Amino acid sequence: LATDIPADAARETPEAVCNDPDIEVIVVAGVNRDNAQYTKMALEAGKHVFCEKPPALTAAQVREIQQVEQKTGKILMYGFNHRQHGAVKKMKELVDSGDFGRVLWMRGRYGKSVDEEFFSTWRADKELSGGGILIDQGIHMLDLFLHMGGSFDDVYAFVSNLYWKLDGIEDNVFAIMKNSENGLVASLHSTMTQWRHLFSLEVFLESGYMVLNGLRTSSETYGEEVLSVARNRTQAPAATWEDEERFAFDIDGSMEAEVRMFLDAIKFGRRPLSGNSDDALAVMELVDAIYKNDTDTRNGLYSTLKPRN
Repeated sequence: LATDIPADAARETPEAVCNDPDIEVIVVAGVNRDNAQYTKMALEAGKHVFCEKPPALTAAQVREIQQVEQKTGKILMYGFNHRQHGAVKKMKELVDSGDFGRVLWMRGRYGKSVDEEFFSTWRADKELSGGGILIDQGIHMLDLFLHMGGSFDDVYAFVSNLYWKLDGIEDNVFAIMKNSENGLVASLHSTMTQWRHLFSLEVFLESGYMVLNGLRTSSETYGEEVLSVARNRTQAPAATWEDEERFAFDIDGSMEAEVRMFLDAIKFGRRPLSGNSDDALAVMELVDAIYKNDTDTRNGLYSTLKPRN
């Protein structure tokens, strides 16, 4: 990738970028509202596209994008870089190995603190952001649930604005998701009233567990990325911490790994192995279900999602 961009290389509009015959690849990284339209525009112009999350504001928009993707045959990838963190890759390897049996349940907490400057950003504008902490940050944890455990068809959620009181911008989401075929349940708390940055992902399986606390990022605000792994211990007395094996990951190579995967997909003419439009659709279906569940069906389950094999 070029690091020195000539001054005359700038284009005044997205349309000018898409219509430039010298440009082969476009990265979409604007406000949430524009992701879907610019992705479609770039694909229709014959460009390969890497789009940052969220893929769109609704699952319906992703389905429209998929139609354009299929028609053009261009490579499309979405930026869910949490999949590429060292600890998450280790967790996925252990899940896929089958050595710990099947996943029984998962729990994810993802929170951050914001201050009054948040009010002046585009993320505080429902028209630009499409929502609050769920579509901004919780979407990463939903994607990891799907990555580790598969699909969900029952969703129960509470979406609230407990503190910041911004119209359409939730500051807390509590959601429980279930796969009715295999019984797998995942629990999410996504919040921006954490008053500290926190990331925690727990995956419990038939024969053991994995607990990831912290996430290595450029800002260093989520602390050290440490994964604890152990076999299950079902006999008394209670287990001791000495049984755990701990893995520390000191470097965040997630962005670089995503770029390499995207470029490999272009080079070999294949869909990205991770972060493709099917992954994008699955996570946006969950986002839709959580928002709809809270506003339309507070006293019952929202069960219109179809399990994915």
